[in-house]
Amino acid sequence: MRNPETFDSGAGPRAQPQLASASTSRSHARRLAVALSLGSAIALGFARFAYALLLPPMKLDLGWNFAQAGAMNTANALGYLLGAFAFWRLSQRPAPRTLFVAGCFATAVLMALSGAVTQTNGLLLLRVVTGAASALVFVSGGVLAARLASLSPRDSGLIIGLYYGGTGWGIAVSSILVPLTISSDTHGWRYAWFALAAACALCGIAAVWAARRIDSASAPPMAPRGAPVAAHRPVRHRRYILALAGYGCFGVGYIGYMTFIVALLRTAGMTATVVSGFYVVLGLATVVSARVWSGLLDRVRGGQALALLNALLAVATLVPALLAHPVAAFASGLLFGATFLSAVASTTAFVRHNLAASQWASGINAFTIVFAVGQIVGPTVIGRISDSGGLSRGLVYSAAMLALGAALAACQKPLSDPAPPTE
Repeated sequence: MRNPETFDSGAGPRAQPQLASASTSRSHARRLAVALSLGSAIALGFARFAYALLLPPMKLDLGWNFAQAGAMNTANALGYLLGAFAFWRLSQRPAPRTLFVAGCFATAVLMALSGAVTQTNGLLLLRVVTGAASALVFVSGGVLAARLASLSPRDSGLIIGLYYGGTGWGIAVSSILVPLTISSDTHGWRYAWFALAAACALCGIAAVWAARRIDSASAPPMAPRGAPVAAHRPVRHRRYILALAGYGCFGVGYIGYMTFIVALLRTAGMTATVVSGFYVVLGLATVVSARVWSGLLDRVRGGQALALLNALLAVATLVPALLAHPVAAFASGLLFGATFLSAVASTTAFVRHNLAASQWASGINAFTIVFAVGQIVGPTVIGRISDSGGLSRGLVYSAAMLALGAALAACQKPLSDPAPPTE
């Protein structure tokens, strides 16, 4: 296999770090990407999106309105933002692998604690802390996926897509696990949290194994004693502000859909079987999306990949808002699942295409922060709109935000060269 194109962490033009295991086979790299993707299943599939399945019984049992129900995901997104800031600080010292392992362990424990609490304020606090832990998993996993992609550059888009597509495994498993474990007892939804915590622990075993293998394989060689150390070059985030803004709109729009789509389908009279089937379809479509969009992520250096995916998501979000029918719901879930995590993957691909390897963590984290801000705004705002005008109107607003994000990202041009050393 040919050596990857590399960045010298010094000043040279588009070099990639010389990686210790450049001969890693393509098939082995793909297996590592699939195992690592179970981290994204933990961070988003279980810790974030499974809540949509728990929302109806918890809302009924605890007497919430839609704004309060949405506030739970807002709290989770606030924690995610705090975790992204923590990653920016912590990644200067421990390796991404260390943060990934710690985040996986903490998320599993916090998911179990969510089943032990029945007070709204306590659950809000747990959602904040769980969001912070899951952010450490997701962002550090993204950095590890980018490193793995450099070991197998012919499959770089596929490898990045496989990592983010792992969220679909969490969604699909949740769609089966949650209905099976919710009981008719008082606070019967608690058992589902315990089951999800067990799933996090099991997925964490494989994900941590992969993280350790990738970290050791992609560690740059030690510089000779006395050799000069290249200065770290700060990232000019304003150079890709349109991509960041488009991704922020994605955060607002997609989370409105993922928070309230199950409640909308149940309100429309669809059975629990239909809703579970919808969620399985959405999750499996997310898993296969890596292959669908890998070529696009390899080719496009600007914001056009994110623009296309945002536009498709806007369509997928509008369909169930306008047509209350199981066929429309499944079509929406299929399209949404096949695109939404690829929008996340497109930002990591953008960072790899346009920034030096020493700047990958900073670039990925910048996208994570605007993503988290969007997710903080989305659930509460869409929840209030839904309280006043119905869930369908809330999804129309979500679709509008996604369309705006598509327009902004479409205007983002590739960066002609890595950012200069100083402002």
